Amino acid sequence: MTERKRVRYSQEQKEMIIKRMMPPNNESVAQIAKEEGISEVTLYKWRKSARTAGMATPGNGQTSDKWSSQDKFLIVMETFSMNELELAEYCRKKGLYREQIEAWKSVCLQANGQAFDQAKQLNDALKDEQKRAKPLEKELQKKEKALAEAAALLLLRKKAQAIWEDDEEE
Repeated sequence: MTERKRVRYSQEQKEMIIKRMMPPNNESVAQIAKEEGISEVTLYKWRKSARTAGMATPGNGQTSDKWSSQDKFLIVMETFSMNELELAEYCRKKGLYREQIEAWKSVCLQANGQAFDQAKQLNDALKDEQKRAKPLEKELQKKEKALAEAAALLLLRKKAQAIWEDDEEE
């Protein structure tokens, strides 16, 4: 049985590596793992805990227009209360454009409205379907009763024929 050697990394070392995953570097986890000799699993754990702490850490080597919606949302959250000067500095530091962040912010702000509109449309459609289904269910019940009645009459007819045939044979 092989025993794994457990390596401890300093907080500064973790922060430096996480910083490499963040804009503007946005280095991929695989690339960092190869260069630093740290397992990808460890780097993914660090990235996940950084995201949980509210940091945008794409770490996938892609440009900002291909980031996940979670990373874009985290950038919007980070910059939401910044004034123009702070936002400009942030954008320079992260290698982003103010217009990108504004577009992401707009999408985020509209997201809840769209969900509400979709829910309202679905509720309206459901009500319409229920209204349409009610008369169909009543008609179906009528037809089921008529069918049951017809089946009962056929059964009585067969029994009556059977009785009359027995009387004729005697």
